[in-house]
Amino acid sequence: MLLDERAGGRVLTDVDLRAALAVCALDPVAAVLATARLEQATVSGLRSAGGTLWGFAHDGALRAVCWAGANVVPVVPTDDPQLAARALDAFAGLARAQGRRCSSIVGSADMVLGLWDRLSRTWPAAREVRADQPSMVIDDEPRIAPDRTVRRSRVEEYDLVLPACIRMFTEEVGYSPAGGPGGPYETRVRGLIGSGRSFVRVEREDGRRGPRDTIVFKAELGAVAGGVAQVQGVWVTPERRGEGLSEAGMAAVVQLARSAETPVVSLYVNGYNHRALAAYRAVGFRQVGTYATVLF
Repeated sequence: MLLDERAGGRVLTDVDLRAALAVCALDPVAAVLATARLEQATVSGLRSAGGTLWGFAHDGALRAVCWAGANVVPVVPTDDPQLAARALDAFAGLARAQGRRCSSIVGSADMVLGLWDRLSRTWPAAREVRADQPSMVIDDEPRIAPDRTVRRSRVEEYDLVLPACIRMFTEEVGYSPAGGPGGPYETRVRGLIGSGRSFVRVEREDGRRGPRDTIVFKAELGAVAGGVAQVQGVWVTPERRGEGLSEAGMAAVVQLARSAETPVVSLYVNGYNHRALAAYRAVGFRQVGTYATVLF
């Protein structure tokens, strides 16, 4: 059942999932974070998907959706600025009524920044606004030779992978996500490994207590949905940066991630990270849009 456009936005239910997925399919790269949650909901229901789904309709058809969970992800695939503004007004009204529960707003830059502009007067201040994050894709073989030592992480390597993930997150976001055994971040890392969406290059090195394995490159597929596999968490250990590990490592991730179900591999990166941008372009990624992230 779709909402009456005069009423603005409303919370959607399981019966709206097919229409919501059709909205996301209009821009699958921009919508992949929301699509992943909606595809999960088609199996187990929205109640168990970890958030709420908002919708906005026009002329009797659903035209925009917004996933509101740990991340708020607005999906407004329209070239009509008036329609987009009305959708964002509707989502902002729902967000104000609910209050801030998320750790970020993320997605297409125009929609994220437009939503934040409407919320910034009533929600707590953001810790950081990353307004320019090129959204990049590759849908063909990488241009450079892949690192053949990069592979999927093994379940028994969880205790090796987790510290590298925490180091990456802390460098990128500015605080440690560690919550202890069974915490949400730890559970997510374990789940990515178990589902074959964690990739590593492991090397043997001599430590003070003898030889040990260490991760020198890692990446994950943070969202896989709608024919798109979005790479997140790309990291090279600081001692090995500048050796080309990220380029060859990402070429390997692209080869491992692309399939008939996910022909497109995507990522987004901070616009000021010129080294990363150059590395991704060398692999064959091209920019198709711009993301933005509001961090709390």
